[in-house]
Amino acid sequence: MIPTKNRALLHAAMPCFCFLLFTLIFAASCPAGGVKKPILQKIDSLIANGGYMVGPEDHPLAAKNAHTFFVPASTLKIVTSLGALHILGEDFHFRTEFYLAGNSDLYIKGYGDPFLTSEEIAVILQTLQQQGVGTINNIFLDADAFQLEHQADGRSETLNPYDAANSALAANFNTINFRKGTDGTISSAEAQTPTLPIMLRLGKNLPAGTHRINLTNDHQDILIHTGELFRGLQKRLGIKGRGVITGKTVPGEAKLILTHTSSQPLEQVIAGLLRFSNNFIANQLFLSCGAKEKGYPATWQKSRDVFRNFLASFGLNEQQIVMVEGSGLSRNDLITPATMVKILQAFRPYAHLLHMDKGRLIKSGTLTGVYCYAGYFPRGEDKIPFVVMLNQPKNLRDQVVNLLEKLSNTP
Repeated sequence: MIPTKNRALLHAAMPCFCFLLFTLIFAASCPAGGVKKPILQKIDSLIANGGYMVGPEDHPLAAKNAHTFFVPASTLKIVTSLGALHILGEDFHFRTEFYLAGNSDLYIKGYGDPFLTSEEIAVILQTLQQQGVGTINNIFLDADAFQLEHQADGRSETLNPYDAANSALAANFNTINFRKGTDGTISSAEAQTPTLPIMLRLGKNLPAGTHRINLTNDHQDILIHTGELFRGLQKRLGIKGRGVITGKTVPGEAKLILTHTSSQPLEQVIAGLLRFSNNFIANQLFLSCGAKEKGYPATWQKSRDVFRNFLASFGLNEQQIVMVEGSGLSRNDLITPATMVKILQAFRPYAHLLHMDKGRLIKSGTLTGVYCYAGYFPRGEDKIPFVVMLNQPKNLRDQVVNLLEKLSNTP
């Protein structure tokens, strides 16, 4: 028998217990959509022109304008990366060929290696030394492996590094990095790179400070820069010789003395591409894919055709994705959110190549009026794909992706 005092307490508490029980039963009986609806409404309020998808393409957790074309900006680099891994192969390494002819003249033939850096060139010259090359006189540069109809669609004629032009033979991402003192003196801003004549020439009219600029105003500068870098590092290593530096096709009588294989495996190239969103690397890969399937010289049209065929193998057509180049610079590149999620599902084995930010594996894409994200929300062993594509004046992608992540965590 319950004591009188306890009966009174129980009687007083009964309405609270009943209310709590009713609340729990009601919450359990509510569909998930009831909880998610306010989140979806908030997301929709942020989007003037755009779309998104989170979750698998065939049964997404949420989506808006999933089959509408949007400009993807640099999120397109995920498509380029996936294509390169399939077309070139995971074990692919870029190559550069070296020939000797005449009076110790060195011919350098490029095939688009985007990581032909000062450090890599020093290794090449050391290898040539070990093979008995003690003198290099004229340096001739052969970039015939790329015959581009035009530069990348969307690229501007600026000195910005992200506008660097593509070429079969280019060094240091087709950029130079130098310091200019208040007294006008110019020197390399990198210990591994000598001060080059082209730095003095192009830095002459720039203000004091540190400058990293691309070499696009004159295509010959791309080759001259590469040759001057070889010459400068040649001197550092004590290799004798002097002569002209100019573009020239490798003659038939020249002797192949070295085929240099890049130290960078393809996955490492792609990790750098995605981490730093490097447009130059993206299109070097895009063009190389076209040449791999259709033969050299590389052209934009060959690469477009090859990527069209590659995407068709995933059941994708030009109503779902249009690629005119590989970096996302062009506003003629178009993709639907559903297509990007399909690409992300195929890219899942390589998801680790994306940059981790705030617990997300993510790639951003930005142009004026274009603000995009694509990537994954890690969930234990799983990775939930997501894409946000805003083609509107206001950049609200961070708010949208935060809400999508909240949505993906909602039971």
